[in-house]
Amino acid sequence: MDAPVRKRKKSAADNKEIISLVNVSKAYSTGAPALKEIDLHINKGEFVFIVGDSGSGKSTLIKLLLRELTITSGSINVMGYDLTRIRHRKIPKFRRNIGIVFQDFRLLKDRNVYENVAFAQRIIQKSSKEIRKNVPSILAVVGLAGKYKAKPRQLSGGEQQRVALARALVNNPSILLADEPTGNLDPKNSWEIMKLLEQINENGTTVLVVTHNREIVNAMQKRVVTLKRGVIVSDEEKGGYIDED
Repeated sequence: MDAPVRKRKKSAADNKEIISLVNVSKAYSTGAPALKEIDLHINKGEFVFIVGDSGSGKSTLIKLLLRELTITSGSINVMGYDLTRIRHRKIPKFRRNIGIVFQDFRLLKDRNVYENVAFAQRIIQKSSKEIRKNVPSILAVVGLAGKYKAKPRQLSGGEQQRVALARALVNNPSILLADEPTGNLDPKNSWEIMKLLEQINENGTTVLVVTHNREIVNAMQKRVVTLKRGVIVSDEEKGGYIDED
């Protein structure tokens, strides 16, 4: 039998929700439930870890937040968009306000650092003048001001993840989703990426990090939401990585 959910205490800022899932369930065509009656509320400016074993529903949750998947039942609202009712043609505009970083970087291998980041600006039709201003600025934030001409193959894993982070941030998103951002990095680079994410959060961006890295979760003492078999079993402020039987 699953343990009862450990719920975090509500704060005075709880009326500033940027993500709201109410009684959300998601079942795939096989009938297997990926998420079961999830309630999750995240406020603007929060830093939240999403943890749990493989198959717990973390990836499904991220895809729902991006509207790559639709829910089976319940309601989901992100940045004021009702994702159960959003028109297909409005989805690209909705996603412009969400930055995402993956474990495998997903850089354009035939383009240099500058062009990888500029690509995100061109998608939303920023002017050349704006791109020339914004790209160097965000590269400086992630510590890559001197690497703008380098191709991905010339960079370390940590540097490639910084490029991916710059690309996710250059459009000034309201939410940053980081899906196992340290999964391919050594401990030193992992901590540097997490410090960058913390800095970004301190500047006002809401940050959600899906991770298996127990050391980082336990050390950073952020809000931790733990999933098990599609159910939230723990949601704690200044939480840690817990093991569920």
